[in-house]
Amino acid sequence: MDFGIFTMFSARESLTQHEIFKEWFDLVQVAEESGIDTFWLGESHFRPNRAMLASPLIGASAVASRTQRMQVGLAVQVLPLANPIRIAEEAAIVDHISEGRLVFGVGRSSFIESYNGYNVDYGESRARFLESLEIIQGAWGSEDFSYHGEYFDFDDVNLVPKPYQTPHPPIRVAVESRDTFRLVGDMGFPIFMRHQMEISELQDLLGEYEERRHNAGGSGPNDVILQLACYVADTEQAAIHEPEASTMRQRRLVADALHAAADEEAYERLKRISETTYEDVLTRVIYGTPEMVVERINQYKEDLGITGVSLDINPGGQVPYDRVVNSMKLLTEKVMPEFK
Repeated sequence: MDFGIFTMFSARESLTQHEIFKEWFDLVQVAEESGIDTFWLGESHFRPNRAMLASPLIGASAVASRTQRMQVGLAVQVLPLANPIRIAEEAAIVDHISEGRLVFGVGRSSFIESYNGYNVDYGESRARFLESLEIIQGAWGSEDFSYHGEYFDFDDVNLVPKPYQTPHPPIRVAVESRDTFRLVGDMGFPIFMRHQMEISELQDLLGEYEERRHNAGGSGPNDVILQLACYVADTEQAAIHEPEASTMRQRRLVADALHAAADEEAYERLKRISETTYEDVLTRVIYGTPEMVVERINQYKEDLGITGVSLDINPGGQVPYDRVVNSMKLLTEKVMPEFK
C-alpha cells in the first residue's frame, strides 16, 4: 500500500505567494522525515485563491533536490497544454535529479480556464493528450525520433537526456470521465481516480477498466491510487471539526468555478461536489482518529481494490500548519504501520 501526499501548493489566505511556497517545502521535509512514500504534485493555472503550482515538473525538481528517499510524482502533468518534447526533456532531467524517483502522472484536467488561458481548444484535448503521450514515450526510447500526427510533427529528434530509469519513469493516468476508464484500460496504464461517483458505479467502471486492460495483454489485479482528502487527529471531534471551515471553503470555490467546467459530465460531477453538505462530504473523505482512518482505508481497499492513496492533507488549504503537521505524523506513526 503506497501512502502519498497530494498538493498543488494550496493557497492559505493569510500568506503571501512566497510564504505559501515556503510552507509547502517545509511540509515536504516533514513528509520525507516522517516516512511518506510518495509526494504527488498537481498542476493549477490562473486560480490565485486556490493553488500556486503552475508547473508540477518544476515543483518536482525542487522536491527531488530536497529529499533522498520519497518518490516524487506528478498528479498530474496536463499534457494537452504543453509541447510534448519539452515535457519529455524536463521529466528526464527530474528523473536524473531524483535518481530514479520520478513517477510520471498525466491527464487532461476538468477545468477549461487552463485551456482558455493557453489558447488551446478543449475539444482537441483528448487527441492532443494521446499524441503527446505517444511522442513522450517514443522520444524517451529512440535515439532519432520522428513523429507526424494531427497536432505535432518532429523529425530526427534525439532527446537529451534520456531518463534515468529504464526504459522510462513509470506512467500513471488520471481517470475521471466514464469513457476514460475504458480508454486507459485499452492502453494498459495504472490509474489515479477520485471518489466522485457512487462506490457501485466506480466498481462497475473499474471492472470495465480491468477487462479492457486484460484484453490488451495486461495481467494481474488493477493498480489504482485513490486521491482524496485526509485529516487525522487524536479525537473524532477534532478530526471532524478542525478541517470543516477549510473543506467547505474549497466546495464554495468549486461552485464559483462551475462555469469553467470542461464539459457537461464534468459540470454535473463538480456540481454535486459543490452542493454537498458537510455531512455528505464526510462520506467521501477520510477524517478521523488513526483507528477510524485505518478502517476507512481498509474499506476502500475492499470496495475498490486500491493499491495506494494520494492524500490532500490540508483540504481547502486553510488548516493551520501545526495541525497539518500533527495530522501527517499521526498518519505515518499510527496509520501507515497497519498497512506495511
